[in-house]
Amino acid sequence: MTETTHSQPMPPQPPDGAFEPYKPRSPEVRAVLDALGRLRQDLFTDAFAYRPLPPLSTERPFARRLPGPLRKYAPWTMHLAVAAAGVLALLVSVADRRWQGPAIALLSGLLVLAPVLLTLARPVAAFWLSLLVTWIGAVLSSAWDEWPWQPGNFLSHLTVLTVVAVRTRPRTTAWMWAITAFYGALSVQLLGGGHYDNDVGSMLVVSAIVLLTVTVRQIRREAEQTVTAQQSQTAHERSRRTLLEERTTIARELHDVVAHHMSVVAIQAEAAPYRVENPPPELEKAFVTIRENAVAALTELRRVLGVVRAEDYEVPEAPQPTLADLDALLDNVREAGLTVDKALTGAVRELPQGVELSAYRIVQEALSNTLRHAPGASARVEIGYVIGGLGLRVVNGPPPQPAALVEPSPGAGHGITGMRERVSMLNGEMTAAPTAEGGYEVTVFLPVATTREGDA
Repeated sequence: MTETTHSQPMPPQPPDGAFEPYKPRSPEVRAVLDALGRLRQDLFTDAFAYRPLPPLSTERPFARRLPGPLRKYAPWTMHLAVAAAGVLALLVSVADRRWQGPAIALLSGLLVLAPVLLTLARPVAAFWLSLLVTWIGAVLSSAWDEWPWQPGNFLSHLTVLTVVAVRTRPRTTAWMWAITAFYGALSVQLLGGGHYDNDVGSMLVVSAIVLLTVTVRQIRREAEQTVTAQQSQTAHERSRRTLLEERTTIARELHDVVAHHMSVVAIQAEAAPYRVENPPPELEKAFVTIRENAVAALTELRRVLGVVRAEDYEVPEAPQPTLADLDALLDNVREAGLTVDKALTGAVRELPQGVELSAYRIVQEALSNTLRHAPGASARVEIGYVIGGLGLRVVNGPPPQPAALVEPSPGAGHGITGMRERVSMLNGEMTAAPTAEGGYEVTVFLPVATTREGDA
């Protein structure tokens, strides 16, 4: 038996230095590469993309001040202004080139007009076209012309820079100005030696002032928009937080009310069999079932609704207020300086405790708003027991002359929100609005099922 050994060929070795550790680029190199990447993104990527100038809003202040026939043209104000600047550049160029003949003068005028009009649709492409038109105008110029921008080209390129700066980001504006400066310096050094004068300095100074003004205005407008958006978001979050706080307060109060009733049900169910002599087993079993379900419901209620209590929340020792406590509330606000009257209509009857608690809190908040926002005014509380529910009306008159009053307290402005939450919870209706006399009125209807409806 012959044993054969097969040798595996060695894999090719990598060249020296192929697996050397990666060496990060220096900060200077990274800064240059990032700058070139931003330059490519701003002025080369999608340079010829179609980006039409949108019409202005008719809600702008200047549009509202225009007469009726002219107001419909207000959205196109920017388009007309750009076109007018282009026509002005055309006329300047034609007047400057009239010595070269009508054809050259008209051609030069159309050349300076083209990039200005192009800013309305393709702003970045208009900048490159303006540089090309500037070079063509320099080729057609004489030794006595200004270099490299003749008057028409000067006005055209400045208009293009301004419009493109308005339509793009400030970084793009900086790149355009830098390229303009590079183009002007290169033109003067390479081809401007035989010309009488150059206007590179004038172009750079004037364009820098104009572009800086536009950039500052854009940054300020973006900052104002950011602040407005943040304020709107803050107001929305504040409103949501206030709504949650109101719901939490209502849930705490109803937790106490429902827990009290469930405790009474459990106690009555446990004591009921002892009030009947020799109760049948079925009755005892029924009461045991009632008590067990009441205790289970009470346990679940405390487990679910107990989470709304804050850590520092203390269960009130006194029961939750009802409409029977309304006179004490009115006495308190009278001591605070509010003149308030009470009117009661209908047959007073006992209502569900949740309805009475909500009615009490609504009247309390309405009177607090009167004290806060209309100090010195008088108020009236009307309570109506009607078929199918309870009606409330709290109205205050206008405050006296401001000179005789202390300044109104601004408050948080969320009292109406809490009232609406309570009314919505009970499927009621509510209106809150100023009165014709200058006061304020809150009207509420809270539906209450009758005994017959409840039995059904």
